[in-house]
Amino acid sequence: MNQALLKKIESAQFRKEPAVFNVGDSVRVHTKVVEGDKERIQVFPGVVIGKRGTGLNETFTVRRISYGEGVERVFPIHSPRVEKIEVERHGSVRRAKLTYLRKRIGKGATLVKEVETEKLTAEAKAAASAERAAVKAATASAKAAAKAAAK
Repeated sequence: MNQALLKKIESAQFRKEPAVFNVGDSVRVHTKVVEGDKERIQVFPGVVIGKRGTGLNETFTVRRISYGEGVERVFPIHSPRVEKIEVERHGSVRRAKLTYLRKRIGKGATLVKEVETEKLTAEAKAAASAERAAVKAATASAKAAAKAAAK
């Protein structure tokens, strides 16, 4: 199939507002759960321990401790079942995957160093998230330009 045609079909499936979060952030994922003929929203809070994939296949893994057991769930970013993703706090990590959290017990399992910033107002948070999105978009366009130049 033609790559341009696939991209056009996929573009209709993407999330309208891109979720801006990274590995190490504490998030609350709101998912739609269907039980019989009823539909409700279920919240899954935890730490993002990994992201993988690109485009529609992009997923992220959230880990939390529930009744002393570690629970991990993998969510597709662009799934219509994922209602919204709230970032509770931004973490400062030096790894792309935080699998070492699986070995930790108790408070150490959820402890990710928080980004050291003063109390951010709502405007500052919005500006920071917009800046992150702009940087991500700029790197993606630079990669695309480099790829096109290579051809």
